[in-house]
Amino acid sequence: MFLEEISELILSEMPKAEYSSIFNDFVESEFFLIDGDSLLVMCICEKSLKQGQELHFFYLVERYLVDIISKGGQFAIVFFKDAEYAYFNFPELLSLRTALILHLQHNNTIDVQHNFLDAYHKNEGLNNLQTYLFNFLIIQSWSMKVNAVLSSGQASDILRLYAYFMPSKHRQQTFFKQNEKKIENAYKALIKQLEGCRVLAFEPIFGNLRWDNMIEEAWEIISLLKQLWPEGSDIRRVLCVTSCSLTLRVYHDFLENREKTTSGQETNIQQVKGDCLSLQWMEDLCKLHCLSVAFILHLPLSQRACTRFITSDWIEDIQTFLKMRKWCEYFILNNKNIFEFWNLNLIHLCDLSDELLLKNIAFYYENENVQGLHLNLGNAIMKDYEYLWNAVSKLVGKFDVGKPLPLRTTQLNFLKKDPVPIKDTSKEKMPNLGFIPMSSEMVDKFVGDILKDLPFLKRDDPIVTSLVKHKAFDELVHWHSHKPLSDDYDRSKCHFNGNPRDPYHLKSVQKYQVFQRFYGKSLESVSSKLIVTQDVKPKKNFSKPKTKKANETKAEIITRENKKRLFAKEEQKEENKWSVLSHSIEEEMKENLNSGIQNLEDFLKSCKSNLVKYQVEMVGLTACLKAWKEHCRSQGKGETTKDLSIAVQMMRRIHSLMEKHSELLQEADRQLIARCLKYLGFDELASSLNPTEVAEDGIKEKKKNKYSIGIGPVRFQLQYMGHYLLRDERKDPDPRVHDFIPDTWQRELLDVVDNNESAVIVAPTSSGKTYASYYCMEKVLKESDEGVVVYVAPTKALVNQVAATVQNRYIKNLPNGEALCGIFTREYRHDALNCQVLVTVPACLEILLLAPHRQRWAKRIRYVIFDEVHCLGGEIGAEVWEHLLVMIRCPFLALSATISNPEHLTEWLQAIKRYWKQADNIIEKNTASERNAGARANFHKDHFQMKQSYKVRLVLYGERYNDLEKHICSVKHNDIDFDHFHPCAALTTEHIERYGFPSDLTLSPRETIQLYDTMFEFWESWPRAQELCPENFIHFKNKIVIKKMDARKYEESLKAELTNWIKNGNVEEAKLVLRNLSPKLVSSSENMIQMFPLLVEKLREMEKLPALIFLFKLGAVEQCARNVSTFLKKKQERERPPNADKEAYDMANKLRKVKKSIEKQKIIDEKSQKKPRKMDKSLIHEAEHNNLLKILEKNLEIPPEFTYADRKKMDSELLQMVFDRVKFLRRGAELKDLAERGIGYHHRCLYAKEKQLVEILFRKGFIRVVTATGTLALGINMPCKSVVFAQNSVYLDALNYRQMSGRAGRRGQDLLGDVYFFDIPFPKIQKLIKSNVPELRGQFPFSITLVLQLMVLASKADDPEDAQAKVLSVLKHSLLSFKRPKTMEMLKLYFLFSLQFLVKEGYLDQEGNPMGFAGLVSHLHYHEPSNLVFVSFLVSGLFHNLCQPTQKGSKYFSQDVMEKLVLVLANLFGRRYIPAKFQESTVKFYQSKVFLEDLPEDFNAALHKYNMQITKDFASFLQIVSKLADMKQEYQLPLSKINFTGKECEDSQLVSHLMSCKEGRVAISPFVCLSGNSDGDLLQPETPSHVILRTIGISHAQAPLLWPHKFDSQGRRMPLNAYALDFYKHGSLVGLVQDNSVSLRELCEDEDDNVVLAFEQLSKTFSEKFNKKYIYDEVERASTLESEL
Repeated sequence: MFLEEISELILSEMPKAEYSSIFNDFVESEFFLIDGDSLLVMCICEKSLKQGQELHFFYLVERYLVDIISKGGQFAIVFFKDAEYAYFNFPELLSLRTALILHLQHNNTIDVQHNFLDAYHKNEGLNNLQTYLFNFLIIQSWSMKVNAVLSSGQASDILRLYAYFMPSKHRQQTFFKQNEKKIENAYKALIKQLEGCRVLAFEPIFGNLRWDNMIEEAWEIISLLKQLWPEGSDIRRVLCVTSCSLTLRVYHDFLENREKTTSGQETNIQQVKGDCLSLQWMEDLCKLHCLSVAFILHLPLSQRACTRFITSDWIEDIQTFLKMRKWCEYFILNNKNIFEFWNLNLIHLCDLSDELLLKNIAFYYENENVQGLHLNLGNAIMKDYEYLWNAVSKLVGKFDVGKPLPLRTTQLNFLKKDPVPIKDTSKEKMPNLGFIPMSSEMVDKFVGDILKDLPFLKRDDPIVTSLVKHKAFDELVHWHSHKPLSDDYDRSKCHFNGNPRDPYHLKSVQKYQVFQRFYGKSLESVSSKLIVTQDVKPKKNFSKPKTKKANETKAEIITRENKKRLFAKEEQKEENKWSVLSHSIEEEMKENLNSGIQNLEDFLKSCKSNLVKYQVEMVGLTACLKAWKEHCRSQGKGETTKDLSIAVQMMRRIHSLMEKHSELLQEADRQLIARCLKYLGFDELASSLNPTEVAEDGIKEKKKNKYSIGIGPVRFQLQYMGHYLLRDERKDPDPRVHDFIPDTWQRELLDVVDNNESAVIVAPTSSGKTYASYYCMEKVLKESDEGVVVYVAPTKALVNQVAATVQNRYIKNLPNGEALCGIFTREYRHDALNCQVLVTVPACLEILLLAPHRQRWAKRIRYVIFDEVHCLGGEIGAEVWEHLLVMIRCPFLALSATISNPEHLTEWLQAIKRYWKQADNIIEKNTASERNAGARANFHKDHFQMKQSYKVRLVLYGERYNDLEKHICSVKHNDIDFDHFHPCAALTTEHIERYGFPSDLTLSPRETIQLYDTMFEFWESWPRAQELCPENFIHFKNKIVIKKMDARKYEESLKAELTNWIKNGNVEEAKLVLRNLSPKLVSSSENMIQMFPLLVEKLREMEKLPALIFLFKLGAVEQCARNVSTFLKKKQERERPPNADKEAYDMANKLRKVKKSIEKQKIIDEKSQKKPRKMDKSLIHEAEHNNLLKILEKNLEIPPEFTYADRKKMDSELLQMVFDRVKFLRRGAELKDLAERGIGYHHRCLYAKEKQLVEILFRKGFIRVVTATGTLALGINMPCKSVVFAQNSVYLDALNYRQMSGRAGRRGQDLLGDVYFFDIPFPKIQKLIKSNVPELRGQFPFSITLVLQLMVLASKADDPEDAQAKVLSVLKHSLLSFKRPKTMEMLKLYFLFSLQFLVKEGYLDQEGNPMGFAGLVSHLHYHEPSNLVFVSFLVSGLFHNLCQPTQKGSKYFSQDVMEKLVLVLANLFGRRYIPAKFQESTVKFYQSKVFLEDLPEDFNAALHKYNMQITKDFASFLQIVSKLADMKQEYQLPLSKINFTGKECEDSQLVSHLMSCKEGRVAISPFVCLSGNSDGDLLQPETPSHVILRTIGISHAQAPLLWPHKFDSQGRRMPLNAYALDFYKHGSLVGLVQDNSVSLRELCEDEDDNVVLAFEQLSKTFSEKFNKKYIYDEVERASTLESEL
C-alpha cells in the first residue's frame, strides 16, 4: 500500500533525526508554524491529564506555548481543515478541538490560521488514519524544502526546547516529484476514507438524522436561546443549555425512530428498554451536567482543585448519550451564528465542562444521598442550576423534561461499582518536610535571607542521625589510599614529557617552536619583537590633541633630527626604486591597462613616501586618460557600450589624488584632473575644480558624447565603483602602533588597556578588534616576568592559532623554567603554569580557577581576553563562560562580532566589577591588618592587581571594511547560474513595520542605487523622488570624491523613506518594490550535491576563489572535497594525450632499471675501489636517473587548468615540510592529494596537524577551495574572497550565518566579499538575512557538581578569603538572574536542594566540608547525573561484584564481563534516544543490535533505588519551597491570563463535602489537581515538569535523576541507541583513563583491585578497535542509517 511506503520513508529518517534545540533554527524568524492538531494530540496524551478535564488541558496547551514564547519563539498555529476528519471517531476531541481554536482566537494574541499549506511541528496521530494524514503533511513540507520537527520526544529546559529535527533532503524531494500523482490520489483516497468514518461514527448515534439536519437543529436551538436570553450570557451557560436541549431532542427522536424500526408499533418512549437507556434517565444525567456547570460558574479554582477523585467509570449504557452530547457541543460551537449579533462572554471557552466534577455529583446522588446523606446546594448554586434547567425545558419544547428538582427521578447508577471508588490521597506518604541544618559561613552569606522562612529538621531527626559518615576529603591526598591526588590539570596530557636535558626532548621542543613560528608567520606578516621588561610608567592620553612642543631637551632635538634624516634617506630610496620601475610599468599600461594598473598598485602598497605615491598616481591617471581616449575613438559606429573599467580606474586615481595627496597637487595637476572629468562627461565637477580650464576647453558636443560615459558622476561612482569608495580613515599616527594608523575606536581600546580597564568590544569580523589583545599582551610582558595574560578561545583550533601568533610576534628572555606562551586544552598542555601568555579554552581555565591549590597562580593573572564571547549564549558549555567572567578579579577584554544586546551584557559585567571592588577593598584591609600584625607574606606581588580600574567600557563599531554581496545559485540547462540577492528582498512590509530594518542589514552602493531605481519605478508620483535622486542628494552635491560614509548616509535615507511609505499608507507600493527586488528563481530537481563541482569550477571562471564552503555534516564535508578532486581528475584524464600514460609507464620502468643498476654498481664499487672507469659508469647512471626523474615528474605534473592550487604562492621546500608533518596521520595522504589539486577540508575530527595543513596552505594561497563545518566560523583566521553555504541545517542560524559570511572579503586584498547560497531554501535565506542575532540571556548557571566544586574551593583553598569571594561571585551573579529577583530566588532554592543532596549522599558534612568521594564526583563534572550514579554504583560494590576475573589470582577478565561493563557504561554515559515510532519500522540494519539493552538486574535495582530516593528528596524540597510561589499567578492560565480566583462558596454543604481533599495539594499546580493529581504524584517516576507550580521556577530537569527508560508524550518507550563508542567520545572513561597509572588507581587502595584491572583491560581493547576507524565514521555507523545519505 502506498500509504505504508510513505510511512516507511518517514520512519527511515527518524534515527537520523538530530535531537537539538529547535530554537537554533527557528527562534529568530518572524514566526514558525505549529500544527495545531499535533499540539492537541501531544497535550491530550499527557499522562497527568484525565479524560474530560478541559481546563487542565487548556493549561497544558498554554503552558507549552508560554514556554516557547519565554524562550524567544514567535509562531503561528495552524489547524488544517481536512485534519478535522480524523476526529469523527473521537467526538469528545472534536468539540475540544473546536473550543481550542475559538479560545486561541478570542482570548489570546496568537496568530491562529484555519487553512494553511504547510507546518513545521508534526506528531503521530490518535490512530493510523490520523498518522497517515500527518505523514502527508511531512511529505508535502519536505517537497517544498521545509523542515519538520517531531513534537514526540520533546524536552524543555530553562532556555531551550529540544526536539527531533528532520530536515528536507534531496531524497525526499525526489520521492515527492516521482510520486506526485500517486501522493495526490492517495491523499484523496484517505480523505474519502475519513469521510466514510464520519458516516460510520454518525449514523449509529443519530440514526436517520443527516449532517445538514444537525446543523439546522443546532441553529434552531441557538435562535430560540437568543430570543430567551437576548442580552447574551456566558459561553458556559449557553453551551450547557443548548447542548443539553439539542441532545435531549435528538435522543428523543433517536429512541422514537429506533422503536418504530424495531417493533413497527407505537410505545411509550419513556419506558423503552434494551441496550439504550430511557429518556428519563438521560434527563437525569443532563440535570447533573447542568448542576456541574453551576458549580463551575460559582467555585474558584482553589476549591475545585480539592475535588475528590472518583475512580469509577461510566457504565456502558450511557456511552451513546455521552457521545451524542459531545457531537451536539461540536455543532453548537461550530455554528458561526452563535458568535454574531449576540453579546457572548467567550472568556471561559477553556472551562466548558469538568467530567471529574460531574462524576463526583453523580456518585453523591446515587450512593451517598441514597444512604441518607442529604446536603444542601447553597442558594447561589441552586438558583443558577434552576435557571439553566428551566432554559433547557423551554428549548426542548417537544416534550416535558420535568422540573429542576428532584435531580434524580430514576434509580439507575451511572457509575460502575468499584470496591474503592474514591482515591485516598491521605495515605500517600511524603517525606518529612524540613532541611538538614547546616552551619557554613558561605551558605549563610548567599541564602541567609531566605533560610529564616524555611523549616529545618531537628538534630535528632532520623534523617539527620542516619547521614553517611566518611573521612574528611583532602585535595592533597586521596581519602582512601592517602596517595597524592591528581586533578583535571594534572591528568591532561603534557605536550612534551621527558627529561629537559635529553637531546631528543630538546630537539622535539625546538622543532615545535620552529613550526609554531612558521605557522604564526602564515597568519600575519609581522616580524618578531624582542620584549624587554620595563618600569611601569603612566601612559600619556593619546586621545587628546597634541600641544605645541615646548622646552625640548637636547636629546629630543637630536632624536627628531635623526628621524628626519632617516625619513629623507628612505624617501630617496623610494624615488630611485620608482625611477627604475616606472618605464616598464608605463609600457605595461600602454599594452594592457588592467595588468599595468595592477603592477602600479602593487608598487603603491610597498611604497611609504607620499611624494612618490603622488608621482605614481599622476602617471597612472595620465595612462588611464590616454587609454580612455583610445578606447572611445576605436569604437565603431553604432557601438554604445563602453568598457567602463577604464573609467573606473581613472576615477580611482582621481579619488586617491584628491583625498590622499591634495596638498601636493599643482595647478597643472588640477587642470589634468578637470580634463579627465570633462572627458568622462562630468562637466559640473570639472568646472567646480577648474572653471577657467573647462571654459577654454573646446571639446565639441559631438566629441563630448563620444567620450562621455552617459550617466551622472554620483550614479557612476555608486554603481560601478562602490567597493572602491574611500573609507574615512584617520591620518594622524598613534605612537603606540607602528604597523598602521588606528581608527578612533581602536585608539579607545588601547586607552582601555593603558588604564587597566575592562571592555566589551563588538565589531565586525576582520575589523581589527583583535589588535587590542596583542597590545594588552605586550603591555603585561613589558611590566614584569610574573604577570600573566590569559587568552580564552572557544575552540582548540583557535587556541593553536593564537598561540602560534604569540610565539611569532614576541621574543623574551625569561628566567630558566619560564616560558613566554603556554597552551592548555582538555587533550594536552604545554608550559601552562609557567608562561606569561596562556592560551586556553574556557573549561580549562575554569579548572584552574576552581582548583583550591592553584590560587597562587590565579593571582598572577593581570588580564583575561575572551575571544568570541557570544559563546556565552550557546547551547553547550555556555555556563562555563559565565563562571569565568564572574570569577576573574583582573580586568578583561570581551571580543565578539555578533552580540545583539551588548548594553545589557556590559551592564551585567559592570555590576560584577562593582562586587569585586567591594570584595577587593575588604581583602586589602584584612591583608593590611595581617601585615601590621606581623604576618609576612608576598603581599607585594598582588599589589599591582589591586590597583586596577573597575570600569567596564562598551566599544561598538558596526562598519565592515568591505561590502558583502549575496547570490543565489540555481541550476539552469545543466549549468550553475547566479542571481544577485538584494538584501531588501528578504524583508516584508509587515517585518519593516514591526521591527524596522535589521541593524546589520547593509547595502552595497550598487544595491542602494538599485533600491532607489525600484522605488522610482513603482511609485510614479513619489513626492521625494527628485530630492533622493543620487545626483541631487544633499551629501553628494558637488562632490568629486564620494566616500563610503556618504553612500551609507544615502542608504539610511532610502531605508527611512521606504519605512515612511509603509507607515503613511503606501504599503502596496512598498510591497511592489520588495517583490521586484527579489530574484526570479527557478526550482531545480537536480541533486545539488552532484552539481557541486560545477559550482566550484564556475567560481574559478569568475575569479571568485579562494572560497570557503560551509556544510554541516562531516561526511558531506569530506565527500564534497573528494567530488571536486574527482571532477578535476576526470577532466584531466579526458584531455590528457592518449599515449601520456604509456610514456609515464615506460619511463617508470626505465627509472626502476636505472635505479637497480646504480644499486648494483654501488655493491661492485664497495668490493673494488681501484677501477675509475666503473666510477664514471656510476656517474653516467646517476645522471640518467636524474634526467628520467625530471621527465617523469613533468609527465605526471598537474596542469594549471586541472588544479585550483596556486604553486607560485609556496616554494617546494616549505610545502614539503607541511606535508611531512601529516604523512603518518590517518588522513595525511588524502589531504596531500587534495592539496595538490588546491582543495582541502576542515572539521573537528581532524588532528591538529591536519587542520594546520589546511589552514596554512589556504592562508598562503596554495589551497583555494576548502569545505568545512562551523569549526572555521569561530575566529579562525582564514579570510577568503567568497563564502558558499552548500547545506541547510538546524545549525545554520542567524549567529552562525554572520560568523561564517564574515570570512568573505580579505582586508587589504578584496574590496568586496561574495556570499553564495547553494541548495538553501529561499525562505531560509530570507530568514538568515533579516533575523537578528539572538540575545545573550544567560544559562541555568548551577549543577549539583558545580555546587560541590564551589564548596570544595571555599573550604580547602590556600587563601580562604579569596576563594569565598570567588564562590559568592559565581552564586550571586548569573546573567540569567541579572535584574530578575524571582530568578535569583529560584537559584537560591536550587542551591539549597543541591546542598541537601550532597549532605545526604555523603559528599559534604553539615559544615559544608567535602568528604567521601567528593573528589571523584568533581572530576567527572561534565557528566552529571551519570557521575553521581556511577559513584553510587562504585560505593555499593556493584562494579566489584561484576568484575570477577576468569580464575582466582588472574588479572584477565572474560569477554562477558567486558560486554556487561560496556553495557553499564553505555547506559550511563552518552545516552542517545531514538523516536519511539521508529520501532515500528521494517528498515534493515547494518549491525545486530540497534536498541540498547537494559542494565543488568542488580544495576537496574540500584539505579531504581537511587532514583526513588532522589525523587522523594526533590518532592520534599518542592513542598518546602512551594510557599514561595506566587499563588495569584498560579490561579491564572499562563498565556491568556484568565483568572480563576474568587470567593470560596461557603453556604453549600455539598461543595464542602465534594471538595474535601485539601491535603497533598501544595507543590503542584491547581490546574493539574483538576485531574486528581496530588503531591504524591511527585513521587512517581518521570513526573512531568508542568505538574509543579510554575512560579517556583524549578522543574524536574534540575533533579539529578537518570531514568533507565524515557517515554514520549503518548507513553511509548523511546529506545536508547546501542553504540558504546559515544561513551568513549564524550564520556567519563576518557576522564578516568587518560593517565591510567594515576587516576584509575585512585579509586581503590589495592593497586590490583579487580575494578581497576577491568577498566584497564576495557580501555585497552576499545582503544585498539577505536583507533582502527575514524571517530566520526564509527559514530555515524552506530547511528544506524547515516551511510544511506
